[in-house]
Amino acid sequence: MASEPRKRGAFIVLEGLDRSGKTTQVKLLEQRFIEAGRPAKTMRFPDRSTVIGKMIDGYLKSDVEVEDHVIHLLFSANRWEAAHSIERLLNEGTTIVCDRYYHSGIVYSYAKSNPSMPLSWLTAPESGLPRPDAVLFLDLTPEEARARGGWGNEIYEKEEMQKKVGEAFRQLGGVVDGGEIERDEDVVVVDAGGSVEDVSEKIWSVVAGALNAVERGEKGGVRTVP
Repeated sequence: MASEPRKRGAFIVLEGLDRSGKTTQVKLLEQRFIEAGRPAKTMRFPDRSTVIGKMIDGYLKSDVEVEDHVIHLLFSANRWEAAHSIERLLNEGTTIVCDRYYHSGIVYSYAKSNPSMPLSWLTAPESGLPRPDAVLFLDLTPEEARARGGWGNEIYEKEEMQKKVGEAFRQLGGVVDGGEIERDEDVVVVDAGGSVEDVSEKIWSVVAGALNAVERGEKGGVRTVP
């Protein structure tokens, strides 16, 4: 009897403002998968362990200055470094839980309001990357994020930048109408202002739907960013 084809893993991304609880929720989600007997792996972008990642780390910590176009392309290149590994893991049946991905790269650069970096230019380097099955934006006001401690240590952890990023993600998630950014069907906005447990359950309600869609084959093989 022929064995059943191996079902691919799901690709889940958590986005959010700094200090929104992403790292905690990524770990909880991975643990939930493992306890359910589902192979899972966490990833995080930027990956600061690579050569490109170390350059990005220096920029984020304000150790070096990098021109806006250059740093945007470095962030994208950092994701492309992992593209093959992401595809391989998903095809092997491993579910990936990712702390930030290409939506952050686009939105944070967009929030700089650099007129020589239109959205069409910002999105172009991401075309062809593995596409997530679900993207959850953990929505938190900059004031709430700052109150959680450790806020303001890196270059993007400034209130005005965080406000612009939050507004852009809400446009992606369809919570806010208008603006230059179009709705992205992959993005779901989740209120991250509650307890860790409450937020975890909100996340799971979205993720469970994405998992079911993948298992039913509704999303086919590993998708790519258009």
